[in-house]
This record gives sequence, structure tokens and C-alpha cells, in this order.
Amino acid sequence: MIDYKKQFKGKKITIMGLGLLGRGLGYTKFFAECGADLIVTDLKTKEQIESSVKVLSKYKNIKFVLGEHRLEDFKNRDLIMKAAGVPIDSIYIKEAVKNNIPIEMDVSLFAKSAPEVMLIGATGTRGKSMTTALIYEILKQNEKFLKRNVFIGGNVRGVATLPLLKKVKEGDILVCELDSWQLQGFGDSKLSPHISVFTSFMPDHMNYYGNSMERYFDDKANIFKFQKENDILIIREGMKDFIKKGDTKGKLIIVDAKDVDKYNFIVPGKYQKENLACAVKVAEQFNIPISKIAKAIKNFKGLEGRLQYIKTIKGVKIYNDNNATTPEATMAGIEALSVKVSPNPGFGEEKRVILICGGADKKLPLEDFVKVVNKYCKGIIMIPGTGTDELNNKFKLKNSLLVKDLNEAVKEAIKQSKKGDIILFSPAFASFGQFNNEYERNDLFLKIIKKLK
Repeated sequence: MIDYKKQFKGKKITIMGLGLLGRGLGYTKFFAECGADLIVTDLKTKEQIESSVKVLSKYKNIKFVLGEHRLEDFKNRDLIMKAAGVPIDSIYIKEAVKNNIPIEMDVSLFAKSAPEVMLIGATGTRGKSMTTALIYEILKQNEKFLKRNVFIGGNVRGVATLPLLKKVKEGDILVCELDSWQLQGFGDSKLSPHISVFTSFMPDHMNYYGNSMERYFDDKANIFKFQKENDILIIREGMKDFIKKGDTKGKLIIVDAKDVDKYNFIVPGKYQKENLACAVKVAEQFNIPISKIAKAIKNFKGLEGRLQYIKTIKGVKIYNDNNATTPEATMAGIEALSVKVSPNPGFGEEKRVILICGGADKKLPLEDFVKVVNKYCKGIIMIPGTGTDELNNKFKLKNSLLVKDLNEAVKEAIKQSKKGDIILFSPAFASFGQFNNEYERNDLFLKIIKKLK
């Protein structure tokens, strides 16, 4: 077992960004239990993050600075623990760097603390969640064959990775979903996973990256930048334009979706087959027999909020694609479900998809989104937000309607639907404005649908 307590006991650590999602709470508790001297600072007030503060109130080694950050909390410290989404040009992080204080993040700090654990990481603008879940399920169901334990971490709802130091042993495997923010930590630490998967790259988070695709890719590329000769990078066909053989010291593998035609896979869409191909390729690195891989894929039930089939009401199928927070992701979902209804959609067949979308603007292009929506969707019902405003002000959407909230959107979608139709909740925009985060939006949608009869 890893002697993690010794590493952090008595260390002066500033936690920047506690939040409400549970990840910050998880590693803050972990540090407190290790006996670290903690300052927890968040721009949200105590009232705004009361549920997280309440859990931590029993620890006497935590000092809270809420509703603000102070430069003094980024001096004379041993470590700054940075939450995802902290601005690139943060004056507080610059202050810490000026004072030679290490900046760490959840997953990369775990990787540094447990180098004897094999790390498998998946990133991509679209597909990282599904690919991570598939890799984890295939490996987890084959732990006996592998003769080692398999854990999941990274960008997983409510889960901090660092506390897994309490459970892991030498030779164990950690499968991680890694977004561009978490990969900043890998860049700072000059680390990359042993096996990396890079599914796709397209515009996203341009509000954060100042409309710079180069800055966005630079963070994403940390997943392979520091790989060694024995490491592996797995990419989908479409990533060949972004990654060449010489870009990584490790072995580069390009997957083909045709290779997984033989598997019984529940999730619709060509791009999901490519995600599956990536996951299968990871499993093959461990020599897991095809029969065992096939069994795990057959047992896979899909992923919440990713083109997830919920239920059928009066012949109308309802899908939850809440985590589609970019126009590209929503377009892929619409096309996947349109093909499911008809193999040649958009050529005279009746349109069957009723789309619920809308939310906060991420400064992403919308022209192709409008074309796809107008081509495939029977109706478009929009919830409010700055992105919705942008869409309505600059483009002409056919059969569209703006409603006041998600409740009204579902009511209207039901009203417009008939037997054989599909209601697809796929926002195409961020959740902020009406919701604290995308998980809150997801839970409300599921709650609304559960009540429908």
C-alpha cells in the first residue's frame, strides 16, 4: 500500500475552488484526514456552497476564505490545489508561480503519488465519457483475468481521484476521463497516462480559451506529450489530421469502427462505434480474449446523459443527451437517432425527431448546427440562455419555439409528438444561467420524465 499520509501530513495547502460537484470536497476531506494545514478558498459565498462547507466543518485544520480569493493565501504555502476551470490568466496562480509554489490538480497529483499504478486516460471534445466508461466496464469485468484491481476516476460525477490512494496497490489500473482543464495538471507535472485515448477534437470552451483552438489543443495534447517509448496512444480515424506518428514517443494506434461490427452494442451512432473501437483496442493491450470483451460489451447499458434511452410513452421514445454541451455533439445525436428511424434520413421521409435544446453560449459556430436541425427535426423547443439568444437572433430555425424552462419544454414536446416520434433532449449549450451545472440540469430532466405516464 502507498504511504499517502506521510506525503501530505503537516503540509500547508491552499485549495482553490471547493465547488458543489463533490470532487473538491473529496480531495479536501482527504487532505484534512492526512493532517494537512488547509486554506479553502472559493469565489462562491458560504451560503452558495453550504452543503460542501457543512461536511468539512468538523475538521479543525481547515480555514475557509469564501466569497473571494486573497493573494496572501498563495504565498508561503507548500502546495496549491487548483480546481478545473480556474482562469488561465488567474492572478492568484501567477502569484503562486512567482513564489515557486507547486500547482497541482486532482488526477495528475494522484499519478505523481502512485507511479506504480497503471494510468489509462481518455480525452476528446466528444466521446471521452463513453470511451472511459466502456474501457472501465470491459477491464472491471475482467479483473480476475487481469489479476489486478481496476478503478475509475477523473471527470466522473462527484468522484475525487486523489482519495483512491487509500485503496490502490502496485500494479492496479486507474481508468480516467480527462478534460482539457484536468490535463493542465498533467502539463504542469510533465506527465501523460501509460495508455492514452484521444477521441476527437473540435471547437469547445472557446469562452474559456479566448477563441484560441491552439490553446485548447495544447491542454488536450498533454494526454500524449510526455509519453515514454513503451506507452500507447490510441486515436480515432478523424484525429490523423491533428496527431502524426512523430508527435508521441509511444506507439500510435489508429482504430477502425468496422473492427467492432461483430459486437452487440446498445448505443446508436457511428461515432459511438468508434468510441467502442478505442475501448476494445485498450482491452486488447491486456490480451483479454474476444469472448470476454464481447460479454462485457453486451452487458453495457449505456451512459447517463449520453444519448441515453429513457422510456417510451404512447409510442414516443425519449432520449437524454444532456451532456451534449456543444452544437457538434447535438448534431451527432440527431443524426444517429434519425438514421435509427430511417436508414436514409432527410430524403423525403417524415421527420421524427423533436429536439429540446438551449442554454449558455460557449462562443462556438452555429451555422452547421442550424442546417442539421432544420434538415432532421420535426420541432425545436428551446429553453432560455445566452446561447439560445444567439441562435434566435442570428439564424432562422424552422418549427422552433422558445419556452420559459425545461418543464414547459417537455410538455410542449409531448404535445407535438405522435407515435413513432423521438423526443431528444440535447442542449448544444452549457447549463449555466438556469442551472448551477450540467448535472443539475440532467437530474431535473430525468425527474420530469419519470413523472410522465
